[in-house]
Amino acid sequence: MTTQTRCLRVGMVGVGMIFEETYWPFFRNVAHQPLHHRATGPVEVELRALASRTGQRAKVYAERCSAVNCHGPQALEQLLKQDLDVVCVATPDDRHFDAARLGLQHGKHVLIEKPSVLALQQLDELCRLAEQQQRLCRVVYHKLADPDHKKLRTHVAGSVLFHVNNGYCSLLEPKSISKGQFAEWIHGRNPGTYVAVHYLKLIDFCLAGPIPWSLARVTATGQRGLVGPSDGPTWDSVQMQVIYRYVDGREAAFDLHTSWVTPDNFPGYVEQEVQFRFDNGVWNAHQRKRGVEVTIENRSPGEFKYTPNHHYNGTFLEPWNVTSQRGYGIEIIQRFFEEVAYVEFGGSAENRSHRLREMRQLSYADASADRNVVAAVQALEAILGRHAAGQPGCLVQVNDDVGGLVLYTPGKAGHDILYSGRV
Repeated sequence: MTTQTRCLRVGMVGVGMIFEETYWPFFRNVAHQPLHHRATGPVEVELRALASRTGQRAKVYAERCSAVNCHGPQALEQLLKQDLDVVCVATPDDRHFDAARLGLQHGKHVLIEKPSVLALQQLDELCRLAEQQQRLCRVVYHKLADPDHKKLRTHVAGSVLFHVNNGYCSLLEPKSISKGQFAEWIHGRNPGTYVAVHYLKLIDFCLAGPIPWSLARVTATGQRGLVGPSDGPTWDSVQMQVIYRYVDGREAAFDLHTSWVTPDNFPGYVEQEVQFRFDNGVWNAHQRKRGVEVTIENRSPGEFKYTPNHHYNGTFLEPWNVTSQRGYGIEIIQRFFEEVAYVEFGGSAENRSHRLREMRQLSYADASADRNVVAAVQALEAILGRHAAGQPGCLVQVNDDVGGLVLYTPGKAGHDILYSGRV
């Protein structure tokens, strides 16, 4: 019995740490074993082109998979001239929009690293293009596939835990991130936009129970002086609070603390913890304390951290003596390509639009379901911008009487409308 093998041809925009840790392992895995589903049969996924500013890091990967290495000011335009089905965007967050927009305009399915974009106006445009071009536009939220977070959502969906009241989320990264790997683009940026979005999505997607709620307001502050000047626009750490309001009038408050100036010799790669308080219980989770502790002479904590996270991404020698690399950081990318394969190859051409709608309804990743996260990010960016300009303590109201995102500045009459439509 013979089966025709289909193929998805991919262009990668951005070849940094995220590409190396998650995308490249996926492409390497799928090169050995194609995607397979009953509806599609085997589907190959081929990395055909990479786009980056210098092309130096991409050169090694391009040679390994015979891909085109596009670099320089016209790198994205060069990539989009290739014969592609999918464009993946893993650039710094303030460069996501242009790459995703051009990818959709050229009729490609698009996968964007979090945050999808920095403003609701940009999100509206991506959703419009995805509808116009009849393509998927998805966002990578790999923490939703963390086993602990999946179990949390299972308890909420089953009313084992009900009506969340408040929560605390923290993610701290080492100085080597901000002063090394991200040094080229970090000016004017902040760790809240970069990583708080994981928890914003976790709250918005996993904690929504049977009583409807909506995002109500956002406040934030932060610290400067290590990554950049103490009076500049680059932030060492950020503390933000987001408030949701239930239809019955009750509110739920969530504090999110993020930093990228933790000492490099900290026991774990990152420090991640959450606490959520419900009417009938408390959920605590800590990435380091749930796993393994290991010390290797002269190799820890540098090469091998004391508390590694093997759930996210790890290389394993399987019991059947095959070396694999897997974890939720990789599996969430594989899921996207399975969804694209289902849309394109999962049945007749006449039913493609039905399959596309079916995948878009999966709100864990579709850009159309990213409104609350992007709203919080846009509010955070505006609040920190005002803070850096000497006006700390601003607050953004969501779906106010005068607009969807409205910024209020202490001691200043009036308001500024960040987004006029309804969030």
